Amino acid sequence: MGIATSLACAIHCALLPILVSTLPVFGINIIHNSFFEWGMIGLAFLVGSYSLFHGFIKHHRSFVPLILFFAGFTFLVLKQFFVEFEYSFLAIAVALIISAHFYNYRLCHQRKCSSSHHKH
Repeated sequence: MGIATSLACAIHCALLPILVSTLPVFGINIIHNSFFEWGMIGLAFLVGSYSLFHGFIKHHRSFVPLILFFAGFTFLVLKQFFVEFEYSFLAIAVALIISAHFYNYRLCHQRKCSSSHHKH
């Protein structure tokens, strides 16, 4: 799974600049495109929720990552409605969402390490 994800990421990184730079030629603008923005917000919600709930259920039972994620997600949605604060809300959203995933990762690995020591 990790290899497939890395390969997809490499292809994405190589082709995205070419694709994005040619879209206006075809009359497509993804910057400040409401459909694209909401689609990406929905995708971020689905992927983030799955990841954090998996960690919560399988590993640590801590609500902290979930609270951080949903607080960040709230700012991500608010930036769509309060355009004058778009960049401030986006910075807050990104910081909270990344913190949620990082904390979830740490909790999952702490539990794995501590549970493996108890089995010996």
